[in-house]
Amino acid sequence: MGALTRRGRAAVLAAALSTGLVLAGCASDDDGQEEQTAGGTWPGADLSECADLGQLETFGDLTGRSVDVYTSILPPEQEAHEQSYELFTTCTGAEVNYEGSDQFETQLVVRVKAGNAPDIAYIPQPGLLNTVVSSGEVAEAPSATADNVDEWFGEDWKGYGTVDGTFYAAPLGANVKSFVWYSPKAFTENGWTIPETWDDMLALSDDIAASGTKPWCAGIESGEATGWPATDWLEDAVLRDAGAETYDEWVNHDIAFNDDAIAGALDRVGGILKNDKYVNGGFGDVDSIATTAFQDGGLPILKGTCALHRQASFYAAQWPEGTDVSEDGDVFAFYLPTTNEDNGKPVLGGGEFVAAFDSRPEVQAFQTYLSTDVWANEKAKATPGGGWVSANTGLDIANLGSPIDQLSAQILQDPEAVFRFDGSDQMPSAVGAGSFWKEMTSWVTGRSTADALENIENSWPSS
Repeated sequence: MGALTRRGRAAVLAAALSTGLVLAGCASDDDGQEEQTAGGTWPGADLSECADLGQLETFGDLTGRSVDVYTSILPPEQEAHEQSYELFTTCTGAEVNYEGSDQFETQLVVRVKAGNAPDIAYIPQPGLLNTVVSSGEVAEAPSATADNVDEWFGEDWKGYGTVDGTFYAAPLGANVKSFVWYSPKAFTENGWTIPETWDDMLALSDDIAASGTKPWCAGIESGEATGWPATDWLEDAVLRDAGAETYDEWVNHDIAFNDDAIAGALDRVGGILKNDKYVNGGFGDVDSIATTAFQDGGLPILKGTCALHRQASFYAAQWPEGTDVSEDGDVFAFYLPTTNEDNGKPVLGGGEFVAAFDSRPEVQAFQTYLSTDVWANEKAKATPGGGWVSANTGLDIANLGSPIDQLSAQILQDPEAVFRFDGSDQMPSAVGAGSFWKEMTSWVTGRSTADALENIENSWPSS
C-alpha cells in the first residue's frame, strides 16, 4: 500500500467531489434498506459449499446477471480477489467483472459526475466514503449487509461505513499500523525482551543505546507525501495518551489541533524521534529521518545498525526478497505498547469499504457476500503468500498466509482492541495531505512542537 498512491490520490478525490470538511461517520441509526430480489430459486440451494451463505437465497436466481467492481487494487493482488468471487458465482449465478486502475481515485470522480459510476467501488478511506456519499449516488447498504457487519465487525468499523446515521459500506480489507519491527535474533542474542508498556520500550531503548547501537531507525521521505510516517507516530501517541474519544475530537476538529493533549503526545514522540541518542540508526543524525525514504527506514535492522522501527503491517512488503518475516525469523513486529492502561488497547490502522452505486439484486447480493465470514476466509485462502488481512472476527487466523498477517488479525480481533482509522486520511485534504505532512517534516528537522501544531491549526479550513 504505497503512501503516495493511496494518500495523495485520495486527496485528489476529496478535493474534486467536495470542498467541505470531511468527517468520520457516526454509528448507524438504521438497519439498511430492504433487499431486492430477482425471483426464482437461488442456484446454491442444493450445494453444500453454499450452506453457510443462506443469506444470499433472498436475492433469488441471479444467473446471467453481472456486477462491475472498480478498485485501486492491481495485480498481483487482483488475482486473489477474483478467485475469492468464484464461490459467489457458484451460489448465485451472477458473474463479477473486476476492473483495477492506478487512476482509481481520479477516474471514480469522473465516472460519478458523468452518471457512469460502477456497481461497486472499494473506497480506501472513510473520509473518501463520506465525500462520495455527498454526491448522492451511493446506495444505502441492504439490511443483510448491515446484519453481517453487526455480527462480524466491531462497532467502530460500522461507524466508519456510516454517514449521517445511514449505513452505506461494509469494511473489506484492513491493516494495522501500531507495530514496531525488530530482529528476533538480535533480541535473543542480547537478552532483550518485547516491551509491555511505553516506559518498558524506553528502558529497552536505553539498554540498546548503551550497547553501542542506535535503537531506532526511521524514514519519512515519500515524494510529495513526505512526512506521512511521522503523522502516524503522532496519531498512535494521541490514541495511547488521550484515548479514542479525544482522538475523534481532534480528527474532527472539535478540539484544536494544538490542544494540550496533542502537544503532550507529540512531545512523547519527540522523546524518540528527536533524541540523538536513539536515532537515526544506520543513516545518520536526527535530520536524516526527513531525507530517508520510508521504504528504506527499517532496513538497517537487517544489518544490526538499528534495533527498532515503527511502521505498519504493510511494511512487510519492503523487506528484501528472501527475508524471513516470522517470530523466529530475520524480522518480525510487536504491538506498539500503551502509555495509559485506562485507554484499552488502541489500534491505528486502515482499510477499504465496499460502496454500491446501484441497488439491483445482484449488486446487493455481492455487497452482502463481501461482508460475510465466508468471503473473508475465501480471500485468505486465495492469498497463500500473505499480504492481506481483515477485521472480520469470523476470519480463521489459520487461513492467513503469513505470520505478520496472523499477528495483525489477532490484534484486530482482540476484544480489548480500540480501533481507529488513520487520522490524516479523515482530515480535510489541505491538512491531512498538506500541512500535517509538511509541519511534521519541519518538526523532525528542528521546528518546535508548539510552532508546528499552531501552523497546522491555522491551516484548517474555516468551512
